[in-house]
Amino acid sequence: MEGNKTWITDITLPRFQVGPALEILLCGLFSAFYTLTLLGNGVIFGIICLDCKLHTPMYFFLSHLAIVDISYASNYVPKMLTNLMNQESTISFFPCIMQTFLYLAFAHVECLILVVMSYDRYADICHPLRYNILMSWRVCTVLAVASWVFSFLLALVPLVLILRLPFCGPHEINHFCEILSVLKLACADTWLNQVVIFAACVFILVGPLCLVLVSYLRILAAILRIQSGEGRRKAFSTCSSHLCVVGLFFGSAIVTYMAPKSRHPEEQQKVLSLFYSLFNPMLNPLIYSLRNAEVKGALRRALRKERLT
Repeated sequence: MEGNKTWITDITLPRFQVGPALEILLCGLFSAFYTLTLLGNGVIFGIICLDCKLHTPMYFFLSHLAIVDISYASNYVPKMLTNLMNQESTISFFPCIMQTFLYLAFAHVECLILVVMSYDRYADICHPLRYNILMSWRVCTVLAVASWVFSFLLALVPLVLILRLPFCGPHEINHFCEILSVLKLACADTWLNQVVIFAACVFILVGPLCLVLVSYLRILAAILRIQSGEGRRKAFSTCSSHLCVVGLFFGSAIVTYMAPKSRHPEEQQKVLSLFYSLFNPMLNPLIYSLRNAEVKGALRRALRKERLT
């Protein structure tokens, strides 16, 4: 059997099973979403860097979230748009593997940054007198660097296991190069890979989600003890935007990677992956700009300054 195995060099990315008119519409929509992702996250990152009032731990981590979302979308959307515009699109095997690795790494970074942001809200609301010690700039830097380094190291584990598999067909995946699609190309038993992916999901999704929920239960109890109505409103304002992002990210990721696959047909799985990978990075800056009074204030100050100059 070993002698009959041939390694694939190119992978075909089939087009969406829709008519030409709808395909053009999809291309325009995805281009608009990608542009909004770049602009929205770029504006958030720029405002945080330029506005001194946003030089706090919460917005320090929000700037990292913006960088992750830009990188995450840029990893696969340009190739997806090329696929929509061409009659037949292919990608070489090793660039596909690299795209898979970056897809995992950026998803892990976003997960850990969201957990750190929930800890920051917990420290700020539940321990206000010790907040400057708990979230000093040294602590923030260590948490941010550790999130990036650990995420890339964790993404190497399934990548190494994938590279040990023989890939001899089929030569086609249903959408962009994400780990579940790439595994279908293997001509060997992928049971170990599936177990590792599920264990990684429990470790990087369920575990952090439990930490976030515990943090917010403590935060809710602390908010209800606040006597001032203005204080409660401000606390709910900063926490509600973060909870929306957490719900979108963890909810779509858990449905995509941990729900039984028999419940999701191939086309439905493609839609779930697109939502998890394309819409979340676009929606994050909108949520933070529309639901966060401090970000809206910084935007108004920036626009006012621009008019005066």
